[in-house]
Amino acid sequence: MKAAIVTIGDEILIGQVVDTNSSYIAKALDKIGIATHEMLSISDDKQHILDTLNALQNNVDVVIVTGGLGPTKDDITKKTFCEYFDDELIENETVLLHVKSIIEGIYKRPITQINRDQALVPTKAKVLFNQVGTAPGMWMEKENTVFISLPGVPYEMKCLVDNEVIPNLVQKFKRPYIVHQTIMTYGRGESMLAEQIENWEDNLPDFIKLAYLPSPGKVRLRLTARGDNEEVLKNEIARQVEKLDLLIHDVIVGYNEDEPIEVVLGRLLAEKGLTIATAESCTGGKIASTLSAVSGASKYFKGSVVSYATQVKNEVLEIPNLLIEKNGVVSAEVAEAMVTSVQKIMASDFAIATTGNAGPTKGDEDAELGTVFIGIATPNEVFVEEFNFGQPREKVIDRAVSKALELIYKEILKK
Repeated sequence: MKAAIVTIGDEILIGQVVDTNSSYIAKALDKIGIATHEMLSISDDKQHILDTLNALQNNVDVVIVTGGLGPTKDDITKKTFCEYFDDELIENETVLLHVKSIIEGIYKRPITQINRDQALVPTKAKVLFNQVGTAPGMWMEKENTVFISLPGVPYEMKCLVDNEVIPNLVQKFKRPYIVHQTIMTYGRGESMLAEQIENWEDNLPDFIKLAYLPSPGKVRLRLTARGDNEEVLKNEIARQVEKLDLLIHDVIVGYNEDEPIEVVLGRLLAEKGLTIATAESCTGGKIASTLSAVSGASKYFKGSVVSYATQVKNEVLEIPNLLIEKNGVVSAEVAEAMVTSVQKIMASDFAIATTGNAGPTKGDEDAELGTVFIGIATPNEVFVEEFNFGQPREKVIDRAVSKALELIYKEILKK
């Protein structure tokens, strides 16, 4: 089965709003065995919408449209749907009562005609009840394609997808099974990884496909199996993961795309009753932000010193100015002093420190652009590693964060 996802809105096309709806919908469809064939973003233009619906009809099984269901004049999806399906709008009593309960009951103001118009739906549409908003979803069918229209507001869209769209699709269609398994790896580039597992990849069953999903400092390996027997798919995926683990066990940090290294790292620290702190210069607090974004991080994350300025290194981390003048702020000696100091200040078991030249200009430092020193402190030792992550600036910072988390993860595993 194939689906197309269409987002409507000029605000998306000019980059004012980021389209997160398509990603959410695609994941939800994938879980029930419907593959997303394409994603489109189109303008708030009647003819553009009509042309898009016409082009997709009978080429995919399901078209899910988000946006254009608001109460203002620029929201034209309902009227355009009526034209496409040769239909007309009528007031839906159930929707109207719901709109009234929100406007009059929650917002404590009289309902207006614009609010009342939210209850207008095409006569041929199956209404999808929107529990958290005033714009209902619409389900319409034409020849071999189901067309579903949803509001563009993310929390309303999510509620409708979870409670209305997915259950109705499951009921209507007989679908194949799709089983995914993501393997999270850190510290080895895509090309080196591919070379190392080439023979394993070449011998995968025909119904299992492998995708490489690289990003700075890490590569996700996604296995996808499709077929009619879910148990067979799951068993074969598990068997292949076991084989893969024998080949690259040293760089695997997890088996769940929703569990990046900071989640795995946090769970490991919590289980072992250990704590961590950071002192950051070139990464500007991004390591601390990454660690603290994990639910429950207060159990193991002590805190951070973002010592971007030399003065902070002197006064807060108590690094002698003489050490900085002698070696430069971007140096192994300063990274070692930073990580040792923050470990002591925070009374943590482990600590991370970064100092580097992320660019885009070299400034007064002798260190080449992209140079980063990462200091690691454990209960037993302190060490520093030097890297050059190239350019641009964003790449240097992202790779420094990934490498720091990788290094500390490996040390914590030893405990």
